[in-house]
Amino acid sequence: MKLLSYSFTVLLIHYVSAIHGQSDTTKTVTYKDLIISDVKKTIGTGTMGEEKGTWIYAGRKSEVIATDSIGSNKATNNTRELMGRIPGMNVSETETGGFVSNGFGLRGLAPLQSAEMNVRQNGYNVAGDVMGYNEVYYLPPMEAVERIEIVRGAGSLQFGPQFGGMVNYITAQAPKTRKLEWRSSLTGGSYVLINIFNSLGGTLGRFSYYAYCQYRHMDGFRPNNVNDQYLGMGRISYGHGSTYNLSLEYSFLRNKIQMPGGLTDEWFAKDPAASYRPRNWITTPWNIVALNGEFSLSAQTQLSISVSYGHKSRFLIWKNEDGGTAALDTFMPGIGSYVPREVEKETMDNSSAELRVLHHYHIRGREQTLAAGVRAGLSVFHTQEGGMGSCGFDMKFNVDSNGFENEAHFTNANLAVFAENIFRIGRCISITPGLRIEYLHSAVRGYTTVSDTDMVLYADGAKDRAVMLGGVGMEIKPSSFSDIYINVNRAYRPIDYSTLFPFGTVSKIDKSLHDADGYNAELGYRGHRLNMLCWDVNGFLLLYKDKPGTVLETDASGNEYTVRKNVSNSLHLGIESYLELNLIKTISPSSHIGDVRIFNSLAYVHARYTEGIYRGKQVEYAPDIIERAGISYAMRGLTIKTQISYQSRSYGDATNAEYSKGAVAGVIPAYYVLDCSASYSIGRFGICAGLNNVFDSQYFTLRADEYPGPGIMPSIGRNFYLTFVTKL
Repeated sequence: MKLLSYSFTVLLIHYVSAIHGQSDTTKTVTYKDLIISDVKKTIGTGTMGEEKGTWIYAGRKSEVIATDSIGSNKATNNTRELMGRIPGMNVSETETGGFVSNGFGLRGLAPLQSAEMNVRQNGYNVAGDVMGYNEVYYLPPMEAVERIEIVRGAGSLQFGPQFGGMVNYITAQAPKTRKLEWRSSLTGGSYVLINIFNSLGGTLGRFSYYAYCQYRHMDGFRPNNVNDQYLGMGRISYGHGSTYNLSLEYSFLRNKIQMPGGLTDEWFAKDPAASYRPRNWITTPWNIVALNGEFSLSAQTQLSISVSYGHKSRFLIWKNEDGGTAALDTFMPGIGSYVPREVEKETMDNSSAELRVLHHYHIRGREQTLAAGVRAGLSVFHTQEGGMGSCGFDMKFNVDSNGFENEAHFTNANLAVFAENIFRIGRCISITPGLRIEYLHSAVRGYTTVSDTDMVLYADGAKDRAVMLGGVGMEIKPSSFSDIYINVNRAYRPIDYSTLFPFGTVSKIDKSLHDADGYNAELGYRGHRLNMLCWDVNGFLLLYKDKPGTVLETDASGNEYTVRKNVSNSLHLGIESYLELNLIKTISPSSHIGDVRIFNSLAYVHARYTEGIYRGKQVEYAPDIIERAGISYAMRGLTIKTQISYQSRSYGDATNAEYSKGAVAGVIPAYYVLDCSASYSIGRFGICAGLNNVFDSQYFTLRADEYPGPGIMPSIGRNFYLTFVTKL
């Protein structure tokens, strides 16, 4: 498969070059005065280049998506469309099914709440706690996002130790040539979807500002699934040309979500849109304040600093899941009401500071580049679980006089130092070694109720560890429009709070759970040609030692249950291939009938456990094939696009069970989904419409052993949307 993709790409490159008579010689034109007022993206994806700001990307797989160039349903953050051009992007589609945000994973890593990724906004982390609770509940609305930057596993050296790499959402910037610019969009759609987005921005001398606010309401495609949320951000910046720039920004999320609960396999087969949980609610107020500074110390040296503080919470009230998925939440005649619900409260306070410097210097007349930095973080996580709540239906988190069954305070202190250097050898080769040292101090105190009369206090416990991550990358440029990249590096994953102290889960926890580490490696060939052809083909290897996962087991009475444990070593081997071709420009560069683009995003991932009783078993949530292909037409403000997505079967646990009574383990069947969209803009006005899941495929991407389940979480069926946009 890799050989065919590579051969086809090479043939296309030679064909494009031949019919247009292009060579690799660059023609230089000098202008007396040149002002670039705007940049328009013409290819669906791009790369980050060798360096940007104080970050190094040389010798590794990187991708950039300009959101304005991707026709998709931004009102509901349809990740399947927005990131459809990223090979192997596995999405857990829960945002339209009773949860806060979609999760995603790459290269056979579980997508649940993006826990294997380092997720950032404008360069700073947005997860609950990067080292202790790396789950993502807040993401900026896609209408406010200018571009999405992605670095695969090799990003662990600069951004954090996560196996999956880094995703950075860059929000829109203030217009530099206008004092006031207002943008507004209104979206309506299926299931009473109402989405209102407004933004303001402008520049006044050395000051600039930008702010947005989004309100979204959706009743959901299942009963008991109301979703209301407010998202917003405000930023004020002060700068002096390219010398320095300071910005202060505040982001917030407020939401109220009714969770319809999970389904058994039998219920899903009968009616995927059914719900049997009318009293489950979740809210996740999120607050992040960040101060960012960029300084040009000299023509050779750039410095950046980012300081952030987050106050984040998650509150849940739901019917206790004793009895599993099939235990109905019904009126109890014996007590004259519904049973009291369970209340859980978690609060996260974390702060971090990251200082980075990039310096250019010369060895024997050739420029070299050093990037180094330090990151310090402190996080406190307070959890209260098992409180007895009300018997009603509304979202109230008061508990009775008995308080909470479990309460714990977790603390994480993290210090990391890192450095990478681009050594350029000749004009075509560079080698980039890197090193990162992570120090982590974790502590816990609290209590848990073992029985009604026995309270067990956790002795104050602490754990310290220092981990060294090393790696090296190489980049070779065989031509002016292509390059070969190769790298290998170490990754690491500490066991987090949610694994050691599960919230609302029907799984048991193995007491011997411990940290995991491993390696990422990749070799690829990428390039672009004359706005006609864009490609990136690579092979990769990911070794995950003592991978944590979920296993289905049976007790002495024959009752099934799942256990979270270090399952075994897993080996992920695969090929990722992206190809985009502008058909019209390839055939006739001077054509005025618009652009017709086709793209194909394919990932083959062979992720298997390699040791013990699970040897040869497919890693959970690791489909062998993820394929997305699409075609688009664009001309004079009109864009029409269609995309088909295919994902092969996977499993919900490491035993590869086809079925379980509680539905938390079992097969996740293969599925196809077709999405279509069209947009038209004229002057300051625009309209966009789309139809998602055109053929109303009945499928799911997640078997949850906790919220928003447990059980099967169905994905949304056929749905449409219509958006009106104004820019003044």
